[in-house]
Amino acid sequence: MSVSIAVINYGMGNLRSVENALLKIGANPVIVKSPKEVGDVQGLLLPGVGALEDCVEGLRASKFDDFVSGWIREDRPFMGVCLGLQALFEFSEERDVRGLGVLPGRVVRFRSKSNFKIPHMGWNTAILKQRDSPFWADLDPSLERFYFVHSYYAKPEDPSLIFTTTEYDQDFTSSIARGNILACQFHPEKSQKRGLQIYANFASICDKPLSIEL
Repeated sequence: MSVSIAVINYGMGNLRSVENALLKIGANPVIVKSPKEVGDVQGLLLPGVGALEDCVEGLRASKFDDFVSGWIREDRPFMGVCLGLQALFEFSEERDVRGLGVLPGRVVRFRSKSNFKIPHMGWNTAILKQRDSPFWADLDPSLERFYFVHSYYAKPEDPSLIFTTTEYDQDFTSSIARGNILACQFHPEKSQKRGLQIYANFASICDKPLSIEL
């Protein structure tokens, strides 16, 4: 596999871990600090850790906000990780942040009614909601576990966006997908073999873009 994937460097994020994961699956990660550096790549990846406000401000300062929005609206292969998922929505309760607004919906904080700790941290199961998607190739629809670190989660207005759900005191959206777009609340780069499979599936779509009927 020689597919080139631009990984956005907006001043924060787990770039090295994502880069290493892409190298392990045989892809060619290209770290980019501005839209001008993206060039001729087949896919775009937005990672992120930390505070969403810093993420969105970093994207706007580097002019990636409009670029990412346009890329997604054109249904070009895109993957978001953690904050790279949350930033796509309209609004977040975390410091009342306005996101990129590419997708309708909000990002809300866990409100545990029992003894569940916040943040949600560690391994948990993702349950597939969209069957026969190439994003989930070679993965079990109900048994795969991935690594999470977050206090907020996305609530899409459009239920058809929901790709997987995870239970943590309640069911929440742990990834979304539409067409050639995938975004995960969990961290595939920290999720060992199954996380690498997610990246490999995304790279396969980048290598041969297609319209996925959901």
